Amino acid sequence: MHQYIGPEGILDKRGQYFYPCTGYFYRNPPQIVKGEMQYLYGHDGKRYTDFFAGVSVCASGHCNPEIAARTAEQLKSLQHTCTLYLTQPNVDLAERLSEVLPGKLRRTFFVNSGSEANEGAMLLARLYTGRKGFIALEQGLHGRTYLTMSVTGLSMWRADPQLDAEDVAFIPRPYEYGVSPDEAARRSIDALKAVLAEKGDSIAAMLVEPIQGNGGIIVPPDWYFPEVKALLEQYGVLMIDDEIQTGFGRTGEMFAMSRWGVVPDIITMAKALGSGIPIAAFASTDEIAASFTRPSASTFGGNPVSSVTGLAVLDYIEANHMAEHSTKLGEQLLVGLKQLAEQYTEISDVRGAGLMIGAELCADDPARGAVLVDEVLEEMKDRGFIIGKNGVGRNVLAFQPPLVITAQDVEEMLNALRSSLRIVLG
Repeated sequence: MHQYIGPEGILDKRGQYFYPCTGYFYRNPPQIVKGEMQYLYGHDGKRYTDFFAGVSVCASGHCNPEIAARTAEQLKSLQHTCTLYLTQPNVDLAERLSEVLPGKLRRTFFVNSGSEANEGAMLLARLYTGRKGFIALEQGLHGRTYLTMSVTGLSMWRADPQLDAEDVAFIPRPYEYGVSPDEAARRSIDALKAVLAEKGDSIAAMLVEPIQGNGGIIVPPDWYFPEVKALLEQYGVLMIDDEIQTGFGRTGEMFAMSRWGVVPDIITMAKALGSGIPIAAFASTDEIAASFTRPSASTFGGNPVSSVTGLAVLDYIEANHMAEHSTKLGEQLLVGLKQLAEQYTEISDVRGAGLMIGAELCADDPARGAVLVDEVLEEMKDRGFIIGKNGVGRNVLAFQPPLVITAQDVEEMLNALRSSLRIVLG
């Protein structure tokens, strides 16, 4: 029998031993002690259907038995050597990734986190182009290392008040409340043209999330990224496609940028590739990768355990048609949320792709929307459902569940949300 210290005990220890920057959801948070596919369990035995997946991490489910068995087996035989020694799992995973990566992307460098993957991609872009500058979208999130924080436009994640912005040009994202999607995207394109005309020959790469996650689940018009890529190519500027949240079936495609037929020059991935085991990577073409010749390594990147897990995840995604499943259930979820939006004027917008959907509350008054979002999260938690929140004003309900959820899970969550909204919004 486990002796759980409970939520109050955990909060007490956090207060003593964590940095004050570490936040948490809920006024009355549960202590999570167990996961089973799309379900989480509290220390009191209460079951929660998870519609956030640790921010798109456990896409193949919590403690998926097929994946966990292979991870555990590897743990018993060889856990770590680093890339200075020859092991098979990481080369097998790199080979397997080359089969699912878009276009001619086939060279992979393994690291541990999305921040490291984007940092490595930015280094690679500088090495290949011989240039120093970057372009990024406002309200994007690319990491917490120094370089990646510098290209993060979302103010709440720019923790260093002394970031050097000299080498980064931010342009508007293809979204603005009260403006049509095409007009907002056109403003973004015009700003990109202006930056490229002024200093395109000093820009190494542009970093983009195909769908901004923490920025509020922003999906651009279909024409936007093809035009962005064409403009970048005119100036020899690389596109770094940040698929940390969107990769591996979440949006209905293996990688979200494929929705628009765009092949990036460098792609970054993490989260869902390990479904809970830390693994990340950046991948590129033979030509671009050939510029990375100076010695480099990641101590734990591509270790046998994470690599075997990544292989198991890819096997599971393929065998269970997770991308197609995401498209089908995402449509059910989107329709249900839009029906609720017709009932409640506080729901300003519902947007997303596959099983990555956001419902924004009170877009004209984000502060009020943020309060309401917190109330909804609390109600949903009490009803046994975990959903997330994001957005510039933290006023967007985020639905990014494990891709293994069922149609019944979606229906039950929507019913619980309907009841919660009735209480919160009246």
